Amino acid sequence: MLPFHDVRAQYLAHRAEIDAAVARVLERGHYLLGEELLAFEASFAAWLGARGAVGVASGTASLELALRALGVGPGAEVAVPALTAAPTAMAVLGVGATPLVVDVRADTLTLDPEALARAASPALAAVIPVHLYGQCADLEAIRAFADARGVPVVEDAAQAHGAAWGGRLAGTLGRVACFSFYPTKNLGTAGDAGAVVSDDTALLERVSRLRNYGRRGDEYLFDEPAGNERMDELHAAILAAKLPHLEAWNRRRTERAHAYLARLAGSRLALPVEDPRGRSVWHQFVVRVADREGFRRHLAGQGVATAVHYPACVHELAALAGRARVPERPVQAERAAREVVSLPIYPELPDAHAEQVVAAVRSFA
Repeated sequence: MLPFHDVRAQYLAHRAEIDAAVARVLERGHYLLGEELLAFEASFAAWLGARGAVGVASGTASLELALRALGVGPGAEVAVPALTAAPTAMAVLGVGATPLVVDVRADTLTLDPEALARAASPALAAVIPVHLYGQCADLEAIRAFADARGVPVVEDAAQAHGAAWGGRLAGTLGRVACFSFYPTKNLGTAGDAGAVVSDDTALLERVSRLRNYGRRGDEYLFDEPAGNERMDELHAAILAAKLPHLEAWNRRRTERAHAYLARLAGSRLALPVEDPRGRSVWHQFVVRVADREGFRRHLAGQGVATAVHYPACVHELAALAGRARVPERPVQAERAAREVVSLPIYPELPDAHAEQVVAAVRSFA
């Protein structure tokens, strides 16, 4: 069976650089809030064209800390797309707010600005558009709505390292942006890590305190209750070693995606749609098919592994039952959740394996 994503392949291709980064941290003996983290935060912010970045423990932590730094808490509603990874909504629950579930566009499956306008209530305190599968949400329309309401846009860019909208990179389109560096992301480390990015230095300073128990600088003085959500030096060093390769990896993903689009045209699948106003980095290559389970069984029989991102909308999850507000049924998201299938796509995917994926898909009768 071909692996859906071989994370080991990237390590083996860049083993010398990654091993040197890890060794440097171990030899220095400083494992938290040190030189490696400062260097990665600076290089990642510079790469994005943002004023600053704060490394944190995970993508979920980045969302929670961003919301807390914005003052979002109990009694507030935060708009999230109905089709997204559960952590987007979990982070809203984590600060005591209510996820406001909004439908997605039928074509790109990103947050629908018109559905957002219909769903909003006076309790709306923030909007979290998710750049799903590597493609930016319509930030022009979403920002216009949010700015008119005076609420911040918090980008969930966990799947969109290097994606762009209107010539600007994901992570620089809202008041604040949140990234994940989970191992399978376009830029991933050897575990959990994340970052909060913004041009608002005061906001970033508060996030920096909140990730470290609310501690003020190097003093043992704590300004507000908070937990431990720090990125460690090992992850920062690995990410710094990988960052110079990210654009080449994204180009490879794009080449593979465009080859899939050409080779699978005319098949039984509904192929992904890229909005011409943006640039996707193809974190996932997600097709749609009515007989999803039959399709997945067929591909498995041909030695091709697939995944489903995501099999249920957030309001359909038991963890969200009674905890989210759904002002109107998200028909497009619910339909997509029953049909989406992700095909293998990662920078190190061998050409022969990609050909096997194409052959398996085209033989689905």
